[in-house]
Amino acid sequence: MQGTTTSHDHVNGRGPVVTPVSATLPQRTYQTAQIMISHLHIYASDSLCGGKMLFHIMRWGKKERQAASKRHSSKNGKWQHRQAGQAEVRIGAVADRIPVDTVTATANLKRPRHIKSHLPLPLLPRQLWTVKPKIVYVTRNPKDVAASYLHHYRMIMGYRGTKEAFLDGLLEDRVMYCPQVRQTLDFWALKDQPNVLFLTYEAMKRDLRSVLPSVCEFFGKSYTDAQLDELAEHLSFDQMKKNPATNNDQIVRNAMRMNGREGEHFEFMRKGIIGDYKNELSEEYIAKFDRFIEEQLAGSDFRYGA
Repeated sequence: MQGTTTSHDHVNGRGPVVTPVSATLPQRTYQTAQIMISHLHIYASDSLCGGKMLFHIMRWGKKERQAASKRHSSKNGKWQHRQAGQAEVRIGAVADRIPVDTVTATANLKRPRHIKSHLPLPLLPRQLWTVKPKIVYVTRNPKDVAASYLHHYRMIMGYRGTKEAFLDGLLEDRVMYCPQVRQTLDFWALKDQPNVLFLTYEAMKRDLRSVLPSVCEFFGKSYTDAQLDELAEHLSFDQMKKNPATNNDQIVRNAMRMNGREGEHFEFMRKGIIGDYKNELSEEYIAKFDRFIEEQLAGSDFRYGA
């Protein structure tokens, strides 16, 4: 699997990619999850997205805003979804330790379902391509992804290796949710399909209000300018960071406890800054990522936002 690493992997003869046991997905677990996801039944009324924006646009209103703050609760140490119809399908590095079978939970959701996933296109349910539900794909500059993902990998997935080993793993497409660029190009090739909406993180972060009308049109929703103004504020990074549900407070606390980081400070939504990689990555690794991205994008007209 390209999305996992092990302490025994060797990359082009340059030595091992250091990954702790807690961030390694057992092969049997991966194979079982892959089969389950591949055969997940998909309905035309389903929606698939890689972020939290979709759910709020689809069900915007006073009742839903109040419910948003109660998305997750913890009971007897188990994570429970509080909003019918919303779930995340994932094969993760800690999937074998999380007390939720996300695939079965999604299969049992009341329709219409709003499904979130970070998986590459080949690992998604087969019926996506025959039933053709609405799909929203959001991409982000890999350098900013690298800077942000390192913090998440350490605090949520228990990574104890060096920054350099992690970045090298990304550049070799050996870290969970890789390959980044090829995944983006797969969806870029589908951008003109009527059931696919391709968005960039940079466009939404710079001017979310201008992106909302096209998203609403994609889903056949109509809102007044005043409602769109309110929705843009509600979906802003700062507001979502304040919301314990969208900031995944409970999930983060549980993961940090499992990974021996209980008591340390970390928030799922950290900065959200475009170009923050300049503060996190060395000039050497910025140059490495620039070369990597250029090579991966060769022959494509897609370019990442700055």
